[in-house]
Amino acid sequence: MNKNYVYHSSLAPYIEVLICQKRADGFLYEYEAYILKTFDDFCIDKGFCEPVITRDLVMEWAIQRPTEGVNYRNQRVSFIRQLSLYMNSLGINSYIPRQTASTATTVPHILSADELKSLYQVVDSYLPDNEEWHRFSMEYQVILRLYYCCGLRLAEVCNLRVKDVNLDDGILKIIQSKGNKDRLVYMADDVTNLCRNYHKRMASLLPGSEWFFPGRVPRQPIRKTSMDKKFKQFWNMTPFADSCDKAPTIHALRHTFVVNRMNEWMLKGISLNTMMPYLSRYLGHSSVEDTFYYYHQVDKAFQIVRQKDFLSGRVIPEVVPYEE
Repeated sequence: MNKNYVYHSSLAPYIEVLICQKRADGFLYEYEAYILKTFDDFCIDKGFCEPVITRDLVMEWAIQRPTEGVNYRNQRVSFIRQLSLYMNSLGINSYIPRQTASTATTVPHILSADELKSLYQVVDSYLPDNEEWHRFSMEYQVILRLYYCCGLRLAEVCNLRVKDVNLDDGILKIIQSKGNKDRLVYMADDVTNLCRNYHKRMASLLPGSEWFFPGRVPRQPIRKTSMDKKFKQFWNMTPFADSCDKAPTIHALRHTFVVNRMNEWMLKGISLNTMMPYLSRYLGHSSVEDTFYYYHQVDKAFQIVRQKDFLSGRVIPEVVPYEE
């Protein structure tokens, strides 16, 4: 169920045929089609009428925009490089932009179902030695589930205030998150019930607390660094710790949420172009492009497509941007 954009520039015939060929070969080619649509609009806006891709056109397209990083700029150019290579294969002499290396990025570990199950078993069985800190066993259980089940950022979970957690309707109000944006995050029923039970117990221990997850000093929220350390401790207690090439960080839970959601949609044949704007807003991303980065980052992303995409190395761009 691919999104079929309509292209109108002088390069539209080549763009359309390239996309059709890729999809006929079994490639998803949704994100590429989206970027090629922005390139098509760019050509029209600039009054470009040539039947070939020129150096001047590529140089103007390659100018880094104020709102994007160098990796995303490089990715945009890499898609035009693919188009130019295709046109040259047809005997059409088009300018081919050079392949540009991206800056080093950290690709997150995506936890498997077995790894997640093992991790939460460790978390649920944990009890601090000091009885004074027994309440943290509850906090860890809820924080790490909110982080994964709602795809939240760590700071968003740790800094939740009681007044911003609507336990009646199952809604989290995220205030002044990354980019100074506010948003509402809807919880599943089982997650809402978990939060209700947790808050009832916590309110009896620390009545009147401002923070949904109080820290060691109850008038302050639990610290992000504490959760980072605790996640590493929990992970190292799982049977997967010794066999994992790259140990996950706590941020891997957010990435795992996104990749699993994408794969679920792929399995059901749901168009990503339809769903990605909703997912992007849910995650607090600035744009759909930020969320689409997962397509290029993670080996497990779009596993259904890659089962038949034995040439994925030729299709996935050389550039791999990264955004939390």
